Amino acid sequence: MPAHDRGAILLPIARHAIAQALLGLPAVTHDDAPWLHEPGATFVTLTRHGALRGCIGSLQARRRLIDDVRAHAVAAALHDPRFPPLTVQEFDATSIGVSLLSTMQPMDVRDETDALAQLRAGIDGLVFECHGRRSTFLPQVWEQLATPRDFLGQLKAKAGFAPDFWSAEVRLQRYTVAKWAEDDTDRVEPGSAQAGLRA
Repeated sequence: MPAHDRGAILLPIARHAIAQALLGLPAVTHDDAPWLHEPGATFVTLTRHGALRGCIGSLQARRRLIDDVRAHAVAAALHDPRFPPLTVQEFDATSIGVSLLSTMQPMDVRDETDALAQLRAGIDGLVFECHGRRSTFLPQVWEQLATPRDFLGQLKAKAGFAPDFWSAEVRLQRYTVAKWAEDDTDRVEPGSAQAGLRA
C-alpha cells in the first residue's frame, strides 16, 4: 500500500482506540493488512483548536505497528503528564495525527556548528542525548522553530540544558517521519453510532 494511503487506516485505528477508552465502544476489526503487523515506531499527537492536547510515542520499533498506534493513542489522550486526561466532551473537537518514524541515523558531528550545518530544516526529527538525558523533536516542530539553531537550542532546553550548551559527549540521531492528520471535516460527534470509527 502506498505510504500516503496508510493514514486512511492508521487514523481510524487511533481514534477508535481512544473511543474505546473513553466511551466503552466495542472492539472493531480494522484492515488486517500485513504491514500493520510489522514492527513500527510511532507518535500519536492530539490537537484541539490548533493547540497541542497530548503527544506520546516511541523512538524504536518494539511491537506491531497496529499495537503501537493503539497504545500511543490512548496514552496521548489519557496519560500525557503535561495535560489532564481527555474528556468525552473534548473528544469530538480533538484532531489526531499519527507519525511513523524511520530508522534512526546517528549523526557524525565535530561540534555544534557542524551539527547545525547538517540539519535539514523541515525534514529531520532529532534525538539529543548527553549525560544520561535525552529529548526529541518530531519534524513537525520545524513549523514553530524554523531555524536549525532554534530547533537544536530548544531541544537541548527540553533535555534540561541551556540552549547554548555543547559538549563532546553530545550524541545526535536523526530520523524522518511519514505523517497523517485528521482535519475538522473528518470527525463525528462522540455520541453518534460512528464515533471513533472514522478518521
